[in-house]
Amino acid sequence: MSDQVRQFTVSPEDDGIRLDRWFKRNLPDARFNTVSRWARTGQLRLDGKRATPGDRVEAGQIIRVPPADTEVEEKPRAKPDRPQLSEDEIAFVGEMVIHADPAAFVVNKPPGLATQGGTKTNVHLDRLLDGLPGAEASRPKLVHRLDKDTSGVLLIARTPRAAAYFSKSFSGRTARKVYWALVVGVPEVRDGYIDLPIGKQFGTGGEKMCVDEEQGLVSKTRYRVIDRAGSRAAWVELQPLTGRTHQLRVHMAAIGHPIVGDGKYGGQDAFLTGAISRKLHLHARRLRIDHPDEGRIDVTADLPPHFSESLAGLGFELAQGDLPLDEIKFSETPEGKRKAVTAAAKSRRKERKGERRSRGRY
Repeated sequence: MSDQVRQFTVSPEDDGIRLDRWFKRNLPDARFNTVSRWARTGQLRLDGKRATPGDRVEAGQIIRVPPADTEVEEKPRAKPDRPQLSEDEIAFVGEMVIHADPAAFVVNKPPGLATQGGTKTNVHLDRLLDGLPGAEASRPKLVHRLDKDTSGVLLIARTPRAAAYFSKSFSGRTARKVYWALVVGVPEVRDGYIDLPIGKQFGTGGEKMCVDEEQGLVSKTRYRVIDRAGSRAAWVELQPLTGRTHQLRVHMAAIGHPIVGDGKYGGQDAFLTGAISRKLHLHARRLRIDHPDEGRIDVTADLPPHFSESLAGLGFELAQGDLPLDEIKFSETPEGKRKAVTAAAKSRRKERKGERRSRGRY
């Protein structure tokens, strides 16, 4: 490292990233502890002002980096080698791509493929991103996720600048996401608004959420019944207005209409008899999000075979499903819908508590 004060101009590719990420990308020899110490002592400056590692930088700003410490710096840890992908894996991830531009890829994730790795999960989409075009120069980055058994649209940023932009869009709820689901039974309210807080359900083993009206986080979902198969099942469109873990699955189960195949939240009630697949019937159908350069990305993803076969088996027509986002209307006010659906969910939970108390008497 240099023994002189250095100045760097933030490039357009680094626009919007955190300062600590800038160091990781541009001056990897500067350890995080060192950068933090420079910030605490006022030596780290951004356009002449004191800066912290969490500050976000903008293209054209000047970063002042002090001289390296005279004390011996820790040796930077070697980056782990990326796993080598087989030709089949590269072809597999390439076939998922349904949109590509200089800022983003959009893929249609198949059901059964985890978005990210974890305990005992070695096969996942994040690992396969090295097989996308241009990954050797700038590795693509996930900016949101889907559950393992949920299929459909997934956005992947191609540059750090795009990743920061898209992440802000998702956290600010300016991105529009539309899901399709097949649910058990038919909701009484055809155009509904579910406002039920969600929190972690402890003591169940694994990741599971539940409606928690005392400590749960605000969670809101809009839904529209597209079509129904008598009273047996309904094909619904879901729009999450917040982004809680398993939100759509928890909300639909809470109002008494679990997503078909979702045994985790619907138990045995989540499975239909006959030729209907036991796989989860939840699909991210469409994503509309502003592009970091100009215009929008607006992409729809085809259904996986098990879902399309179930719809056909129940007599549904795919042409009924897609409605322009700005034309989707909810005939009653959100407040009225919220009260109706929330009341139904509370009534259902009281019934379940009563059943448990009754069983305990015998």
